[in-house]
Amino acid sequence: MKAIEAAHVLLVEDDDGMRVLVTRLLRESGYRVTGCRTGTEMWRLLPETSADIVLLDVMLPGASGFDLLRALRAKGGIPVIMLSARSEEADRVLGLELGADDYVSKPFGRPELLARIRAVLRRSAMTPTAAAARPEVMSFDGWRLDLRSRTLTDPVGAAVDLSGGEFDLLVVFLEHPGRVLGRDQILEMSRGRLAAPSDRSVDTLVSRLRRKLEPPEGASPVIKTVRGSGYVLAAKVDQA
Repeated sequence: MKAIEAAHVLLVEDDDGMRVLVTRLLRESGYRVTGCRTGTEMWRLLPETSADIVLLDVMLPGASGFDLLRALRAKGGIPVIMLSARSEEADRVLGLELGADDYVSKPFGRPELLARIRAVLRRSAMTPTAAAARPEVMSFDGWRLDLRSRTLTDPVGAAVDLSGGEFDLLVVFLEHPGRVLGRDQILEMSRGRLAAPSDRSVDTLVSRLRRKLEPPEGASPVIKTVRGSGYVLAAKVDQA
C-alpha cells in the first residue's frame, strides 16, 4: 500500500492565497500536491496526476464544488474532502449525502486538515478489502439492496432512490441487524462519511431513511429508536 505521506493531493481552490497556503502545508507534511482553480482544470489534471484524494472547494467559478462532486461520484470512488467557508449544517449534510468523504469548514487549522486527510486515506486504503468481504445483495422484510449497483427495491419491486449518505447508513444497519447503534458507532462504521460526532446529520439521515423504509400501516418500523442509546434495525437480514 502506498504510504499515506506520499499520497498525491489534487487541490481545487479558486482563492490564490488559500491555494498557496494549503499547498505549502501539505508539501511540508510529505504530500505531493497539484493545485488548480476550476472544475475545467480539475478534469484536465485528474488523469495526469493519478490523484489519491481531491480537496474540493464548494464555491468555485463555473461549476460548483457540489456539481463537481456529483460528477466525480458518477465516475468512480476517488476520496473527496469538501472545503468551504459555509458551515451551515444543510451544506455539510448535502456534501456528505452526495458522497463526500469529509467536509471541513474554513477557517481550519493545520492539525485538523492533516488529521482528516490521513483518516480519509486510511479508510480508502481499507475499502477494497471490506468490499470484497461483502455480499452482493442484502434482503430484509421484503426489501432488496444490491450493493453492486447501489439500488434499493421495495417489497413490490419498485426502485427507491437513495442518496450516497442514505445508502452508507443503510449498509451499516444491515451489517449489524438487531444491534443498538449509537451515533458515534454509526459514524465509525460508515467510515466517517456522515458528519462530525457533534453534528445532527446522523439523526437527519436516519429520519430520511426511515421515511423511505416506512412500513405498511400497523406494521412495526424497520429502524427503531432506542431512547438514550441510538437506533436498531429490527429486521432479519439475508445475504447473497
